[in-house]
Amino acid sequence: MTSDKTKKQETAKKTPDLKHMLGQMLLIRRFEERAAQAYGLRKIGGFLHLYIGQEAVAVGSIAHLDLKRDYVYTAYRDHGHAIACGMDIKGLMAELYGKESGCSRGKGGSMHFFDKEKHFMGGNGIVGAHIPLAAGTAMKIKFNKENGVVLCFFGDGAIHQGSFHETLNLAKIWNLPVVFICENNQYGMGTDFRRVSSVDDFSIMGQSYGIPGKQVNGMDVQEVHREVGEAVYRAKEEGTPTLLEIKTYRYKGHSMSDPAKYRTKEELEEYKNQDPILILKDHLLKEKKLTEDEFQKMDKKIKDQVKAAADFAEKSPEPSLELLYEDVLV
Repeated sequence: MTSDKTKKQETAKKTPDLKHMLGQMLLIRRFEERAAQAYGLRKIGGFLHLYIGQEAVAVGSIAHLDLKRDYVYTAYRDHGHAIACGMDIKGLMAELYGKESGCSRGKGGSMHFFDKEKHFMGGNGIVGAHIPLAAGTAMKIKFNKENGVVLCFFGDGAIHQGSFHETLNLAKIWNLPVVFICENNQYGMGTDFRRVSSVDDFSIMGQSYGIPGKQVNGMDVQEVHREVGEAVYRAKEEGTPTLLEIKTYRYKGHSMSDPAKYRTKEELEEYKNQDPILILKDHLLKEKKLTEDEFQKMDKKIKDQVKAAADFAEKSPEPSLELLYEDVLV
């Protein structure tokens, strides 16, 4: 009979399914490219924050989770995390279109993807406000003696919020099974993170609260998978929270209305040369675990899935007027 301790050690050393992770990153990329196209055609309204360039962070991290007992919280740039959690892309696209068949009944839009059954707790629009919620869920796990962990993703713009520091303090005092993941994509809206932070290395902030911290290359999905695996193991085995600063880069503006004129074309191209999808694809080709023909077939299949999701969203009915006042708390 396998002991709980052995199960936790197996989790930490879990061998990544690299072809599956490549497919997930490609699905996120194609889904968002299609969403951007629909936004340009005014089929999608409101905000749309794209995750293109950051795919390795969500995919490499969430690959460790058993979403029957583990949980994910994230901020408003949530498409990639939702897809990595296995949410149906038809429901996600319909949500962007504001249709009743969307995962939040068309009332949340881009920033509020949600799936209770898959333990994907959003999609939160207020910067840093979900960080204490993640700790609350981790406290529930500890109180009930469950063998779970919470991954809490947030951007570099949230790390100076008071809620972040208060939560890390309590997480350490109570030894909660939570991994805090700062996705440093270099810009808080249009501001270089170095202009608004007294330190360039966010991982050292964990030391202030007695929490292990580490910087991780977020363009390399294998490195992300390895480092998050160790943090998940530490959370489950020792009840020790961890702070990871995963350095990444978004290719698009903060949202669709942002032309991103605060950075040079040369900087953007330099990061595109470190594209997480191309890095993993090249690795698999070199190791002879993938052929170019297999990759092209995978890409075509994914594009067809995304097209079907867009067709589903377009054909789905608009919410009725009677639904206007449902799901509203006063």
